Amino acid sequence: MLRYFTSGESHGEALVAFLSGLPAGLAVDQAFVDRELWRRQQGYGRGGRMKIETDQAHILSGVHHGKTIGSPIAVMLANRDWQNWKDSLPVEAGDPEKHKRVASPRPGHADLAGALKYDFTEARYVLERASARESAARVAIGALAKLFLRELGIEVLSHVIAVGPVSVGEREIAWEEIEKVSRKEEVLLSCADPEIEQRMKAEVDNVLRTGDSLGGVFEVVAHKVPPGLGSYAQWDERLDALLAAAVMSLQAVKAVEIGSGIHAAYSAGSAVHDEIGYQKQAGFAGFTRTRNNAGGLEGGVSNGQEIRVRGYLKPISTLRRPLQSVDFATREPVKAAYERSDVCVVPAAGVAAEAMVALTLARCALEKFGGDSMRETKRNFQGYLEQLRTY
Repeated sequence: MLRYFTSGESHGEALVAFLSGLPAGLAVDQAFVDRELWRRQQGYGRGGRMKIETDQAHILSGVHHGKTIGSPIAVMLANRDWQNWKDSLPVEAGDPEKHKRVASPRPGHADLAGALKYDFTEARYVLERASARESAARVAIGALAKLFLRELGIEVLSHVIAVGPVSVGEREIAWEEIEKVSRKEEVLLSCADPEIEQRMKAEVDNVLRTGDSLGGVFEVVAHKVPPGLGSYAQWDERLDALLAAAVMSLQAVKAVEIGSGIHAAYSAGSAVHDEIGYQKQAGFAGFTRTRNNAGGLEGGVSNGQEIRVRGYLKPISTLRRPLQSVDFATREPVKAAYERSDVCVVPAAGVAAEAMVALTLARCALEKFGGDSMRETKRNFQGYLEQLRTY
């Protein structure tokens, strides 16, 4: 069982991620892990925090001489901004006068719900953990999951479908185009269509001028996933449910779609379901599809096509032109608190979603093919591929 969790706060000393269950013998490419962290920090509309942080993964355990050793992996990401906050958020009691209160909750953020839940008199501690800064830790261990999946020939990438009202529409973006987006060294909005990307940029510029924020839609694509991951046998073993939960767990994601799920709900079955064919040399076991409206999943099981998962991201809750709120102490009407924030994070959210999809697929792959070493796992995987070839 692949298990993972994170700890740390937005302005704390560090983020720490823990990952247990990777087989021994997996080569760990530090440069790849750090580039994934770099990708998460990119995108037009990011805030001042990205000018402070340069995320690099410091692996504390579970990897030696460049390979996993089968024991739990701990990864630390230092927060450089901690130097500006160590007097305000000390571990010890510290000076209460230096504490930076979040005096009025922001609509759309976890501030009020979290303060009520944990009986806080204001929202500083809620903000610190609920912040999307936490997703950097997930990207670090998600990169390790990606390295594992690569050993099985599986790749996971994302691209941006929409920013605010500007969208590429319903057309399916080919894997090759998504690869090109991921390789860019200058990231704008991670859209495969350059003309539409410029229109997205103009939309971000518009909300920058008005003090507002923008949401959007990203799509994560898992390439060359074999049929048979997940199960229809129990509700909590369905791969579509696991992926939906994983992507929905990301900050600001309010809806998840697999394949053409939303459009399909308004369509006739004959226009939705992917007809099946057969060509001896094609795909896994030779079965083919005329299209991929199912998004690579049927009955909670991967079917051999690309897995396509879309996340719908609400606009950032912190606005430079704040919405109406209430003061925690006086209960009087005030404007919501404001702290340095992004305006648009759709490309970054896509990278974080890649990590969650990769971790989910790695977990399911290990449940099906897993061994204590990469040699054993790959032997099991090759045996399954041979079973498919001779089906």
